[in-house]
Amino acid sequence: MVRISDPTNVLGLSRREARLADRVREMEQENQLLRRQLSISQNQLIQAWGTDEEKSGNDQQSENANSKALQCKDKNVGVGKCEILHVAIVCAGYNSSRSFVTLIKSILFNRRNPLHFHLVADAKAQVVLHTLFTTWNVPHVEVSFYLTDNLAADVSWVPNKHYSGLFGLMKLTLIKALPVSLSKVIVLDTDIIVNADIAELWALFSKFNSKQYLALVENQSDWYMGKLWKSHRPWPALGRGFNTGVMLIRLDIMRERNWSQTWRLIAERELITLLSTQLADQDIINAVIKQHPEIVFKLPCQWNVQLSDNTLSELCYSEVTDLKAIHWNSPKKLKVKNKHIEFFRNLHLTFLEYDGNLLRRELFGCNNSRALPPNPLSQLSEEDECYDFRRAKVTNYRTHLFFLDYEYEPFPNGFDVTLVATLSMDRLQMVEQLLLHWEGPVSLTLYISDAEAQQFIAYIQASEIIMRRKNVAYHVVYKEGNFYPVNYLRNVGLHHVTTPYVFLTDIDFLPMFGLYSYMQKTLQSLHPDDSKKAWIVPAFETQRYRLSFPKSKAELLHMLDMGELFTFRYHVWTAGHAPTNFAKWRTATTPYNVEWKQDFEPYIVVKKDVPEYDTRFVGFGWNKVSHIMELHVTGYEFIVLPNAFIVHMPHAPSFDIAKFRTSPQYKRCVKILKQEFVNDLNEKYNSDIRPQW
Repeated sequence: MVRISDPTNVLGLSRREARLADRVREMEQENQLLRRQLSISQNQLIQAWGTDEEKSGNDQQSENANSKALQCKDKNVGVGKCEILHVAIVCAGYNSSRSFVTLIKSILFNRRNPLHFHLVADAKAQVVLHTLFTTWNVPHVEVSFYLTDNLAADVSWVPNKHYSGLFGLMKLTLIKALPVSLSKVIVLDTDIIVNADIAELWALFSKFNSKQYLALVENQSDWYMGKLWKSHRPWPALGRGFNTGVMLIRLDIMRERNWSQTWRLIAERELITLLSTQLADQDIINAVIKQHPEIVFKLPCQWNVQLSDNTLSELCYSEVTDLKAIHWNSPKKLKVKNKHIEFFRNLHLTFLEYDGNLLRRELFGCNNSRALPPNPLSQLSEEDECYDFRRAKVTNYRTHLFFLDYEYEPFPNGFDVTLVATLSMDRLQMVEQLLLHWEGPVSLTLYISDAEAQQFIAYIQASEIIMRRKNVAYHVVYKEGNFYPVNYLRNVGLHHVTTPYVFLTDIDFLPMFGLYSYMQKTLQSLHPDDSKKAWIVPAFETQRYRLSFPKSKAELLHMLDMGELFTFRYHVWTAGHAPTNFAKWRTATTPYNVEWKQDFEPYIVVKKDVPEYDTRFVGFGWNKVSHIMELHVTGYEFIVLPNAFIVHMPHAPSFDIAKFRTSPQYKRCVKILKQEFVNDLNEKYNSDIRPQW
């Protein structure tokens, strides 16, 4: 066994042992951080309670209550160790997927049982969440989807003033949506944070009597009392009514009692005078309970602590450590006022920023859930000096598509183009300038951590330039490993465009003003019926951080002659763009073909069904070269556009470039990967590429 000669390796570990030790140490540090964050949040709330109770002389009572709550958390909840718990959630649109992820993190962090999520989602959310769960790949978690389009007709007739719109009524249709074989389910809103093992909630099904098929927490405001304002006319409810953010449903009994007909008849009658619902499904469910109080089981209020305006939730959580679920059920969400709002925000932030990769943990001794596919990591040798590169290729990066809202309909003429690029947080400041130069649709894939994702949202919301653009799709790939998986990121952006053409570029290039409209007109005038054409946009660069950007080709040529601009990488990587033939481009007025050469890596416009980028190339080196080589082998023509250009803007070198320049091992591994790629390419396409290096 090879031992590491590093003088810091005092234990004499092998390379494999050292890597394993590093990963274990990193995970433990992450877990310690989370435990510390949770402890800080809890201590803040305990201190808040302690201050109040000190004033009233109830310190001993508070201590006893906290002690009792802690003891309760250790009790056996009466749910089998490997019993599968079923959770139903309605999720619609791109933006709701973010709060959904925070909810799922809180459940996974506390759970000890296999879970099956039943997601009632529209087409947008289904694409996002299916990709998320597939790439997250959490053991002992199953996911089923139910399209809202198939349920809309059952509730679309109900006038609803709630901000959730049609989707706020979807929980009324669960017995139609969910499988007949499913007898019971927990139902949660997406604006919930679960702060306990959800098995404790599941265990409460055992307390239902034979007539009860709904379990809810009492509403913690006077909404249904009709006292909030003079003209307030709420729907009928039993006492304060019930909040539907957390529900237990016995689906089998609900079906026997003909739920669909029951709620519909009651809703039709109430709508004669009330005209519309104000709180969506909650109004109708409360009207049903008002007439049939025998169907409801009252849940302990700790399972739905409601942080809304006019809330009375403080009466519920006298035992600090016994909070089970926090519900941000106000349109104001985290901006709502509450006596202990800082604690609740800290708790929410803890799960919001927690590294979701750490939740991929096995539940030992439970083999009754979906078997995970073989781990490709097990096929790798950790003694291989290029192990980290090979590991990066097979890593299942957690991917959150359409992280922000996206709206764009391609032009019907078939010649629309989406700009595709990738970035990390250190390039975020370039987005504004890019959008000023390119008015068309954009697909950006960000490689960031869970914590950085919140910084990204804050940055976006603070930019008027970015906020007014709805045709920019932001896809988030969460960090994992030691490399920037550039080609994986490019593939994510490429796969989720809605236009027939894509402009494959890098985030540190600014397109010439008007390039988007120029590309549309050029493609339309040329009528390219052959999909195997790659239209090259010539690339230039400047060393100046402050540049008067050229407004035309003539101005760019003048700046070239004056030494203010240069052909891209002319001094360090000539082969990368030399085949573009810049000398010919200077005087060209029509597109012209160029021959492919080794190491050629132009920025191109192609049809979106272009071959994928090869994901073995991560970090720096050959990531674009390999793609252009594959296009060449598969028969693509390379055609230079005479009146198009992009300019590379200066910036600090990336971490991966620095590693490449300083690490002989890095360079050796890139060379090995290059040879392996060429061998695979020749075998796949029966080609005869012979590298010259």
